[in-house]
Amino acid sequence: MTFEHADVRTSSKPWGSHDLKPWSRCGNSETAIGELRFDRLETQAPVPALLFKLLFTKQRLSIQVHPDDAFAQSMGMANGKTEAWYVLSAEDGAQVAIGLKRTLTQPELRGAIADGSIADLVKWQTVAAGDVFFIPAGTIHAIGPGLVMAEIQQRSDTTFRLFDYGRSRELHIDQAVAVVDLGPAKPDKTPTYLTVERMKLVSCDFFVLERIDLPPDANWELQAQRETWALVTAGDATMGSLHAGVGDAFFAEADRAVINVGRSGLTVLLAYADSAPQPGLLRDLDDRKPNLAIRDLPQVGISSRKPASVSLRSMEGHL
Repeated sequence: MTFEHADVRTSSKPWGSHDLKPWSRCGNSETAIGELRFDRLETQAPVPALLFKLLFTKQRLSIQVHPDDAFAQSMGMANGKTEAWYVLSAEDGAQVAIGLKRTLTQPELRGAIADGSIADLVKWQTVAAGDVFFIPAGTIHAIGPGLVMAEIQQRSDTTFRLFDYGRSRELHIDQAVAVVDLGPAKPDKTPTYLTVERMKLVSCDFFVLERIDLPPDANWELQAQRETWALVTAGDATMGSLHAGVGDAFFAEADRAVINVGRSGLTVLLAYADSAPQPGLLRDLDDRKPNLAIRDLPQVGISSRKPASVSLRSMEGHL
């Protein structure tokens, strides 16, 4: 299979943005775009297992929850929806909500939805560029204004809204109460360096999310054994015969590509359909150091806040 540019599809949302730079030139003054969805260019290709997209928020999103596979399949859907977020830029004070502040009963949750106090019972936290969050199915969550985030998820559009701040959109209270975890969310695991260049952000049963930081003027080989999505977040390179700049997304499966990094280096978010990091994912073609297997490298944890190896805050002024 070929290493290909991803197709980009816009989705208008009442909470979206008119300015998508530097990630896209699709924004305009008439329509608020909330999502950029990346998909296969080949319309006859098999449907991917994952959905990779960017979110642009200028208003609060609904308080919502997604079902797991078992509940979704009981309703005739293919699968549920577990997802992860990576914050690309954040205005001062921007927040997300994940889980509840305290454990509730189902009647208490219904009462909080009815009187609107649910907005204060979810656990809000201030975020910054570089933060990463894992949202398992069943986790109540919400996103505030002032954010640009990359999201990787199981391919599903099933969302149960509990509360929508007075908007006229449909709520799904019975379904939401049936699937929601009624307590606080479990703490996220700390991102882990796999190699100097590879940082594991999230791994779960459905996908692995990594951030790859490559030095300037270097040459690497990326081997995508499984369905793989890549988004350039800083720098530039050529991937095979394709140019890769900020905002460009790519798809690959059972293929490999040579990466010739430009003078500014390259930072890529990489998501692939596997439950653990792939040891042979990235190879240094300049042979500047030994190729160590993942198991041979020290597992150095870093905080999920403000990753040390790269800062994307410099892009906030363009949004």
